[in-house]
Amino acid sequence: MRSLHPRIRIVWVLQAALSAAMLAAIVGAVGVFFLDLGTWLPVAVFAGLFVLLGVHSLLRYRVWRYEVREDALYLERGVFTRVKTVVPFVRIQHVDSRRSPLERATGLASTVVYTAGSRGADVTVPGLTPEGADDLQRRLKALAIDAEGDDAV
Repeated sequence: MRSLHPRIRIVWVLQAALSAAMLAAIVGAVGVFFLDLGTWLPVAVFAGLFVLLGVHSLLRYRVWRYEVREDALYLERGVFTRVKTVVPFVRIQHVDSRRSPLERATGLASTVVYTAGSRGADVTVPGLTPEGADDLQRRLKALAIDAEGDDAV
């Protein structure tokens, strides 16, 4: 099993900070304008949420793994609930490489695998180098084409 690039922790911690800031701003707006509370509440909400979400981001990195085997793409992830996903190559419809602004700033990319199915019909492998994401995209595409005649189950 392969782990993600360590810089994905920076992306996830920055996303945690952004989420904590947005929630703190909402709490601050409600607290100041409607409940006449001081400015301490949004600061406390930001600090508490940032610590919780930041720790979750770091733990998430320790668990996230993926592997391309001969028959499928295997993913393991989840901090509180461990999720193991198997994506058979015959179910792959198309594969994209994606780079969000935070990923571009940290020199990372993601590979998104779209599958035939109704629930959660796509999986994302984050925290790859741009070359690694393109390589994974090409590799999955080739394996999906080779598996076209096989049965999905």
